[in-house]
Amino acid sequence: MKFFIDRIYRLPRVWSNQELEKYAYLFQGDIVNVSGWKDFDKEGRYYKEYFLNADSYTITNYKAEVKGLQGYKNEIFLDLEQKLPAKLDQRFNVVFNHTTLEHVYDMKTAFTNVCNLSKDIVIIVLPFLQQYHGDYGDYWRFTPLVIKKMFEENGFKTIYQSFNSHKMSSVYIFTIASRNPEKWRAYFKWSFTYKDPKGRGAEPYIGCNAIPNTFINFYSLFKGLIMLAINKLKIFLKKIR
Repeated sequence: MKFFIDRIYRLPRVWSNQELEKYAYLFQGDIVNVSGWKDFDKEGRYYKEYFLNADSYTITNYKAEVKGLQGYKNEIFLDLEQKLPAKLDQRFNVVFNHTTLEHVYDMKTAFTNVCNLSKDIVIIVLPFLQQYHGDYGDYWRFTPLVIKKMFEENGFKTIYQSFNSHKMSSVYIFTIASRNPEKWRAYFKWSFTYKDPKGRGAEPYIGCNAIPNTFINFYSLFKGLIMLAINKLKIFLKKIR
């Protein structure tokens, strides 16, 4: 049951895995998991298994002491804060990255490198709301708008984006962007928004369920009850006239 699940780390991870599984089968060619550590999805599977139509699957990692190099075959050492090696420029058809960039101080260089690795598709998961974590640095949180803008700065267009709406939970943003958005138009019926479809109140935006405004919720409930009482009184007065 969701009520008993860890809401800081596990619940948003499970949600983002479900989002990935919806779309990963669409993509073919050479696929790379950037800073993928052991490629675990933390549910007993490997992310490689999600990409059913991949021709090849590669993992990049950084230093071993920061959940990095594992010694796998075809594993690539990659420092996201340094200039991307020429041989890796647009080397892959699809680049996947899950909750890494918040731990990279030079985040804009890292984001550009993630984009430059790809010929077409980038799939990225970033935290909007989560407590500080990691002994190796935790610097950034992201909004839907800043992700959209950063992709545009790097020649990509967002073709799909979503975020979880769980109550009292960390919030992840799942985004797919493409250099060739027209190619994918038929697969993604989506338009940009930061509104939460499950949100309520005056500001029903991303994060509104994770950090509920108790006063606003109480006020809305109280206002609703007052309006209900007034309407019932009006009906009663009409009947006795």
